[in-house]
Amino acid sequence: MNADPRIRKALDRAMELGEKGIAVAAYHRGELIVDAVAGVADTKKGTPADERTLFPVFSVTKGVTATAVHMQAERGLVDLQAPIAHYWPEFGVNGKDTVTVEQALSHRAGIPQMPAGVTPDLMADWDWMTRRIAQFTPIHEPGTANAYHVLVWGWVLGEVVRRTDPARRPFDRFVAEEICAPLGVTDFHLGVPDADLPRVATLYGGNDFSIVDEHNISPRAVFPGSEVHNQRTVLQTVDPGAGAVATARAVARIFAMLAEGGELDGVRLLSRERVATFTRPRAGADDPDKVLTIPVWFGANGFWLGGEEGASDPLVGDHRDVVYSPGAGGSLAWADLRDRLAVAICHNDMDTPAVVSPERTFAPVVRAVREIAAEREEARR
Repeated sequence: MNADPRIRKALDRAMELGEKGIAVAAYHRGELIVDAVAGVADTKKGTPADERTLFPVFSVTKGVTATAVHMQAERGLVDLQAPIAHYWPEFGVNGKDTVTVEQALSHRAGIPQMPAGVTPDLMADWDWMTRRIAQFTPIHEPGTANAYHVLVWGWVLGEVVRRTDPARRPFDRFVAEEICAPLGVTDFHLGVPDADLPRVATLYGGNDFSIVDEHNISPRAVFPGSEVHNQRTVLQTVDPGAGAVATARAVARIFAMLAEGGELDGVRLLSRERVATFTRPRAGADDPDKVLTIPVWFGANGFWLGGEEGASDPLVGDHRDVVYSPGAGGSLAWADLRDRLAVAICHNDMDTPAVVSPERTFAPVVRAVREIAAEREEARR
């Protein structure tokens, strides 16, 4: 679609602030209002980024995985208050027998670590990962501490979905068939097919990312920077916590379903009542996180929350009816349930000031999107 001049100007400003390639898509009241890209997908080759360019979006993935869990709950196949061991018996050992699905969703399961010795090849082996996770001993007593489960979160909840799926489909197939296909989304990948690898943007930077990591929570062998995530093995790994590779439009469309209360273009995946619960804070919401060094205002149901001054990302909105998923290096997607606005921003330079900076590269883009959405809303009155 033709980009509004304001979006083009904002993307140009983002490029001036240091972006290499950047894409933004937005839906308002269920209608695509922005789908624009600037810059290059590969600096050495000079390959321009376009609307078909696929970007690794890291933990933006978690919003889609949380959606899958809630779909299973909606179908009566998962009880969020039930122990994970009810669905995955092997998990219920070494002090994990009482860990609930909600505790995992809200990063309070006490097992933020990754398996010892994990490598990209081993991370790509679903059975290897889940067997070792099942044997974990909690670092923190389950349900007592906030500790962002950077990577392991995806396999824990992905296995819950797989085990409660009557067809026992691999998690990537579940998402493709139960979320993407009904919504008409074709460019959201948990494991990029060979044919689509040439469309993936090359990542730059991000190799100095650091968190509190005395327990192998984010091993450098597999996370997070470009040195790892440009590898074919990683691009083709089914990683439900941080491994999606997608277009901005694909991500925005999934979040638009949330912004519309669980239904988009006549396709309902979640009830309006369930989506409304996504803004509920987790237990111990005000407690500091033991892994992330930034303020973490997180919900009980798998999403970061808007509306808490000093705790949430100001780009996503300043009121409580916002849920969002940020990713390493700055990728971002959110659903504004009040204003019915969904936005996804993807990029490939993980060192640009996209997360915390006085002059954030995404800020001009978000301002332009909000201006366009506000004008549309005003025109309706």
